[in-house]
Formats: sequence, structure tokens, C-alpha cells
Amino acid sequence: METINLTCIGCPMGCPLTVTMENGEVKDVTGNTCKRGDDYARKEVTNPTRIVTSTVICEGGKIDAVSVKTKSDIPKGKIFDVCRALKGVAVPAPVKIGDVIIKDVAGTGVDIIATKQVDKA
Repeated sequence: METINLTCIGCPMGCPLTVTMENGEVKDVTGNTCKRGDDYARKEVTNPTRIVTSTVICEGGKIDAVSVKTKSDIPKGKIFDVCRALKGVAVPAPVKIGDVIIKDVAGTGVDIIATKQVDKA
């Protein structure tokens, strides 16, 4: 039996979680005060994922950059690939919230979308 200690990020409470595993399978999760904690712990120890947030250059806009994020979570091991794909990206203004900036970033099947509106200068 193996135990893994985590701090839940499913809600603002930050519950201390203990996951008990046997042969790579989750046997028990304790310490959570809600269902989200149990769900988070099971996913984190078997298939961790993250949302990536960043900025890209916005050409001809009222501001020089636009905030972006992955539309959904990606495998944790792909974070640096996504960051490399964002390096040097520039988009023309105007940009609207939800505009797709990069489709299928780094082969994840997930798009990079704008999270801010940028009007033309």
C-alpha cells in the first residue's frame, strides 16, 4: 500500500487529502469535505491535468497583449509543450473573448482561446 498526501484545489477550502493506492489503483480517499475533493484526488494521482493561462502579442490593439488559456484542461506533461507553442504568437486586433488563437495546441486536442477583448487602436 502506498499513501499520497495532497492539498485539494477543487474549492477554496484546501482540504488535506490522503490517497491510499495499491498496484496503481486508488483504494481510498480521506480528508475531503465534499465530492469535488474525492474526484480531484482520484484524477490527480492517476491522470493529472491543468488549465494553462498565458498572454500573446496583440498587434494593432489598444493594448499590446491579450490573455489566453486552454479551453479545457490538458495532460500535466504537456504544459511546457503548450508554453513553447505560445512563444512568439501574435494576433491582429480586434480580439474577442472566446476567439480561437491556436487550434489543437501541441497536439492536445484543446484550443487556446482569448480571455480578454482587445479593440483596435
